[in-house]
Amino acid sequence: MSVTHRKQLLSGNEAIARGAYEAGVLFASAYPGTPSTEILENLISYDGIYCEWSPNEKVALEVGVGACYAGARTLVAMKHVGVNVAADPLFTLSYTGIRGGMVLVTADDPELHSSQNEQDNRNYAKFAKVPMLDPADSQEAKDYVALALDISEQFDTPVLLRSTTRVSHSQSSVSLSEPDRTTHAGKVSIVKDPPKLVMLPANARKRHVVVEERMKRLREFADTFRENVMEINDTDIGIITAGISYQYAKEIFPNASYLKLGMVYPLPEKLIREFSGKVKRLLVIEELDPFIEEQVRAMGLETSGKENVPILGELNPDIVASSLSGYVFKESVPMEKPELPPRPPNMCPGCPHRGIFYALSKSKVFVAGDIGCYTLAFLPPLQAIDTCLCMGASIGHAVGIDKVMGKEGQGKVAAVIGDSTFFHSGITPLIDAAYNKSSATICILDNRTTAMTGAQQNPGTGKTLMGEDTHRVDIPALAKSIGINRVRKVDPYDIQKTREIVTEELDVDEISVIISESPCVLLKGARRKEWEVLSVDHDKCTGCKACIMLGCPAIGWDPEGINGKGKKGRSVIDEMLCIGCTMCQQLCKFDAIVKVP
Repeated sequence: MSVTHRKQLLSGNEAIARGAYEAGVLFASAYPGTPSTEILENLISYDGIYCEWSPNEKVALEVGVGACYAGARTLVAMKHVGVNVAADPLFTLSYTGIRGGMVLVTADDPELHSSQNEQDNRNYAKFAKVPMLDPADSQEAKDYVALALDISEQFDTPVLLRSTTRVSHSQSSVSLSEPDRTTHAGKVSIVKDPPKLVMLPANARKRHVVVEERMKRLREFADTFRENVMEINDTDIGIITAGISYQYAKEIFPNASYLKLGMVYPLPEKLIREFSGKVKRLLVIEELDPFIEEQVRAMGLETSGKENVPILGELNPDIVASSLSGYVFKESVPMEKPELPPRPPNMCPGCPHRGIFYALSKSKVFVAGDIGCYTLAFLPPLQAIDTCLCMGASIGHAVGIDKVMGKEGQGKVAAVIGDSTFFHSGITPLIDAAYNKSSATICILDNRTTAMTGAQQNPGTGKTLMGEDTHRVDIPALAKSIGINRVRKVDPYDIQKTREIVTEELDVDEISVIISESPCVLLKGARRKEWEVLSVDHDKCTGCKACIMLGCPAIGWDPEGINGKGKKGRSVIDEMLCIGCTMCQQLCKFDAIVKVP
């Protein structure tokens, strides 16, 4: 590829998409998950690349593997916990190797900005015995895609490209290159090679030998890899670092010597020993686990690391400076941080999920929760989520609780799961619930989108990522096809009817599915024509707080306002936020919530 000398301000995710385009990627797949979602959302803007949202990360990797087995350069993207879902095919893909280059982007989330844990996916590279690149800015994010594909094809291996939230979502200047869209397209074909691709034990044992030999060659390659770079300055301290941590370290220790690693697995042992010999003290600066530090210590080298640098959360220049104050060459300048008004997390005004959670809250059942916007229903005042573990776990939780509780648990256990999460990994536990005769009540919250990550298409929307019309999965028919007799639909905006159906289904002694069906209010056309903005008639408001119990951010409480009883305390509605969904109006027994005149 030749550099065009044209520069563009890109986020890390935009740069990865650009890098895939320039490097001749023909196939890309993903399941949306912050902070990785924008990679495919940007990749579809380039011609000549097939892109798809898959139902989950395992499927995304499996279809990607199919494309690379056919010789296509392929990119698969997911957030860090998505790699857990895709780990089964990933570990054996390390054995089979590839035909077309394969890069798996893992977008880690230190600080848990939008995740249920902050696992360090560098460990997956060591575990699966595949190389990993770790870019420090958008330029590297773009360039490393091509490098990863080259390494993949040179060593017959998938390559992990690890981004973190700050790289994924921060923008920096990127030099663009002319795309190579023809060299690799001509290599697509079907080639039968069972000894390499059929992992029966007899073949897999032989491929394990190949994996170990490949790792030896990759370790030698790492020592000469051009993105593992020494910067020799002041030799009192030598810092080994990689990814975004390099940027923080450079800001605080501008005069130190550096070994900046573009490849974090396998490590360049000869290069590390050479660097160690040039400096008086070694220091490893890295986010999360002591991944590099432990390997450096295993080499018999003395180094400092996690005894100073936090193992929890994101780093930033201030944290690096404060944790390593004894080393600081240059005092950092504290940033002035303006005080921001508190913005507690909440479901959106008019969110359809609020209706079903209000009904569950009133039923006082144990609610097994799942991953999605609706997890916020665990907050007061609804407090209608009791577990949240991983994608698709809610149904299994409910089944397990139901089984050990027996008759005592009848009518006391429900599960909630969003439509996208249901397609991701909720179908098999629902089959388990039907097959093993659970009596739990399962609520599927169908809002016709993958809302939490910004409204992506899914198998229930009738549209593909490429914008094509497609078959829409019929959830009620699916539930009935696996043997569930009781399948009910509710309009969650009808508070009374929703409560009646929830009560009825909790009372039955068999598995039951309630589908709460209404589109996310942020989708175009979701607001109903009859809805009008509401306000509170303070002469009628008694201060009973029934409307407050919905937890709608459009409804507030004025403790000093005089209500209709002449006492202090009354509800207020923010007309800028209210969309007129009427749920609060339905709860008011005093007709105090009215349309804005």
